[in-house]
Amino acid sequence: MKYFKNAIFGAVVGGIAALVAGYSYSGTIKGALKAWFIALVLSILEISLSFDNAVVNAIILKKMIPKWQHRFLTWGILIAVFGMRLIFPLMLVGVLAHTNPIEALKLAIVSPQEYAQIMIKSRVSISAFGGAFLLLVAMKYFFEHRKKVYWIGLIEKPLSAMGRLDAAEIAVTLFIIYFFSQVQAPTEQMNFIAAGIGGVITFILVDGLSEFLNSSGQGKHIDLNRTSMSLFLYLEVLDASFSFDGVVGAFAITNNLFIIMIGLGVGAFFVRSITIMLVEKNTLHQYRYLEHGAFYAIGILALIMFTGTVKDIPEVFTGLIGILVIGSAIISSIRYNVRNS
Repeated sequence: MKYFKNAIFGAVVGGIAALVAGYSYSGTIKGALKAWFIALVLSILEISLSFDNAVVNAIILKKMIPKWQHRFLTWGILIAVFGMRLIFPLMLVGVLAHTNPIEALKLAIVSPQEYAQIMIKSRVSISAFGGAFLLLVAMKYFFEHRKKVYWIGLIEKPLSAMGRLDAAEIAVTLFIIYFFSQVQAPTEQMNFIAAGIGGVITFILVDGLSEFLNSSGQGKHIDLNRTSMSLFLYLEVLDASFSFDGVVGAFAITNNLFIIMIGLGVGAFFVRSITIMLVEKNTLHQYRYLEHGAFYAIGILALIMFTGTVKDIPEVFTGLIGILVIGSAIISSIRYNVRNS
């Protein structure tokens, strides 16, 4: 339980804040309890949707020096809770409504229904951007031709062989973006393509920056501080991509921006706690295929984000798929450990 002390404290504070927000909007105890329940549901959804995120965070976090690990777990949680759950929606609505974030905040307070509609209308572009970025994250892992450990060899070995072709994952992602753009409404096709290409460009820039910072220009010497900084930047963009769909999808449950921020923020605290536990208990080393399962879940999430632009897919289904895939990876790992004990 020591790993979840801060998350539990955050949940208590978040629950009180949800009660206060609900009462201030409705003026009734019933309204306050309803807001608390919605925040609880959003927290659970966030945890279920982001479990694969926690595993990938742990994989990358383990490569960072303690100073940057601490920064990710402190600065990162502030960016995740306030940056992605409050500031990002305000900036997005500000751009779409041709106004500034302050006016967008006023709109969220005075007319939450209108604010929610603007957010929902932007779902196609957000899903295309986040889906493209996450798909490249997954494919870069599976397109690695030097891989030696396979979980589902029938799928992974051909993908690993394709990794011998330079930028194969980018070509596949662009093809998938084009395919899904053709099933969009005519008014949304260019938005989808532009946002998807934006996700590809962002991945290339972040990945390229990471490679640049990893190279210290001192021969074989590795600057661990620069390497950790590059991984920190990569994690923040990855975190943002994971949160896109959850932030927009939350408006299907409630129009209240502050309840959404509280619910998803509490969930983000628990995801951070899971990440710390995975790192400190060396779980990734104990479960051979857990890493594979996480990247499968990322790839599936990316395809769900693309598909969600043309057909509504329940958030619960998305979360259950991720848990099922990672759970299967853990079971396979246990079986491997038993066979080779």
